[in-house]
Amino acid sequence: MNKVRCLIVDDEELAVDIIAEYISRIDKLEIAGTCSNAIEALQLINEHPIDLLFLDIQMPGLTGLELTKSMSTRPEIIFTTAYTQYALEGFELEALDYLLKPISFERFIKAVNRYFKLHQQQELPSHTDNNDFRHSFIFIKSDKMMVKVMLHEINYIESVRNYVSIFLIDGREVKTLNTISNIEEKLPASHFMRIHRSFIVSLDKIDSYMGGSVKVARQTIPIGRHYKEAFRQLMADRSID
Repeated sequence: MNKVRCLIVDDEELAVDIIAEYISRIDKLEIAGTCSNAIEALQLINEHPIDLLFLDIQMPGLTGLELTKSMSTRPEIIFTTAYTQYALEGFELEALDYLLKPISFERFIKAVNRYFKLHQQQELPSHTDNNDFRHSFIFIKSDKMMVKVMLHEINYIESVRNYVSIFLIDGREVKTLNTISNIEEKLPASHFMRIHRSFIVSLDKIDSYMGGSVKVARQTIPIGRHYKEAFRQLMADRSID
């Protein structure tokens, strides 16, 4: 099956990073491009096939609503905005969904499933069954062997230069000559999250967290600048102040 080509249009870099990070967690989606304004987006849409458009509304120059009205043929559109007052007009323009910032990953999945349902594709699960997860595993090449790693035994994963180390609950470290992005693609987003360019953590192994770090298995792991907002949103649904 061909991947769904996504274009992100937003003048806020952080908002682009969050949507891009969410897209990267889903095998069925790929980023075809990012734009900081509607004029640039219109040119890209006219020159390249785009299936799904994540479109901010309030942007300098041409707004997202004006861009939508100007397109003779257009991809499916999911509006992303911090303002509620445009919701009615957004749906009148037959947008798939209207996401209010800050956008949680669960809400993002719900919006993307509208696309899959409309195009008669299999929808994404909103979560992974815990019983299935207990029996899930991957094989990692380490020391010329393919080593079996049970997903529920992973504490966290760290990338150092050309190697990736997987730290397990029994104290073992499985080291592999690979990239952290390749490994991330094999992990269910319901149980793992990339919080730094060099770190992935198992969500149920997080003991505590602060604004800039989490603690997993007595290790303090930094949260990267581009991952902070997505992490904050995820934790907000699971935290009581």
